[in-house]
Amino acid sequence: IFFRFCEHKMFIPRHNVLRSGFLPGVHAMRWISKYPTPTARLSSLRQLMDQQQKTGEVIRVMEVHSGLSALIAENARGDGGQAFHAVWSSSLTSSSIKGKPDIETVDTSARIGVVEDVLEVCSLPMIYDGDTGGHPEVFHFTVRSLERLGVSACIIEDKTGLKQNSLFGTDRKQVLEDIDTFCKKIEAGKKAQVTDDFMVIARMESLIAGWGQEEALKRAKACIAAGVDGIMIHSKEKQPDEILEFLQAYNQFEVKVPVVAVPTSYNSITEDELFKAGVSIVIYANQLLRASYHPMLDVAQSILTHGRSKEADGKLMPVKQILTLIDDNTSKE
Repeated sequence: IFFRFCEHKMFIPRHNVLRSGFLPGVHAMRWISKYPTPTARLSSLRQLMDQQQKTGEVIRVMEVHSGLSALIAENARGDGGQAFHAVWSSSLTSSSIKGKPDIETVDTSARIGVVEDVLEVCSLPMIYDGDTGGHPEVFHFTVRSLERLGVSACIIEDKTGLKQNSLFGTDRKQVLEDIDTFCKKIEAGKKAQVTDDFMVIARMESLIAGWGQEEALKRAKACIAAGVDGIMIHSKEKQPDEILEFLQAYNQFEVKVPVVAVPTSYNSITEDELFKAGVSIVIYANQLLRASYHPMLDVAQSILTHGRSKEADGKLMPVKQILTLIDDNTSKE
């Protein structure tokens, strides 16, 4: 298992030997990863969570939708050396890359294909967006498939009927599932797993659907009683106020599980502020895919406008760099 214990005592996969200098510029590097076994990858998210009180920081998770985006997420570093600790396989982005709406049109088998593409080139633990999870009998098999691949966790939302993306809020009809029915789904998922390391996380949609704090807290308490491993609280508001209000009340629970936040719309709040409020995991749920759209459109329009690609050269990665970006195991040393 390729792990080291770093100075702040958080488990980080030891990987990514970066070869630089074969091309000029900061982005001239080759990515070579050593990958954990599915068993080692599966357990690594729990190891990160076990170390959180010592590290004093959230687990930072980035959305990926392809092998290339996974390489970017794993190798990206902030100015202070910050890194992503895990990746998120999003239903929204898995649908979008296929040109399909986010209404569960892409089935689990197709989604698993994206997961395999990511796991083949990335050593970070993965959290999977399970949408509603389907019927309990179906969710049983989804858990089995994900766990076998080495996925660490699956998040399912407490809605029913035709899926509508949560960021529509009350602009689209958002139907919450009967809480007892939803809890049976959680129980089915927990019974299906083979290891103690796999996690089922319940996504609370009450604030999205306009049902308010009391309903969100009631549902969170029921999900914890059903054996869920974490609670994700969701909001489409531009400010984090209702998330912080939920966390303040949630922190008074006698029995709690880790909390997941997805600050897509309320992105003025920092990771440190969320951690201090009680959040364990922060997911950046769709930013890499959203970042890719405008540059691609800009290049396409430039080629159409000028009848050639020369004007777009400054916006493009050199051909040689894309050819040598990923190690092909043929270099001689």
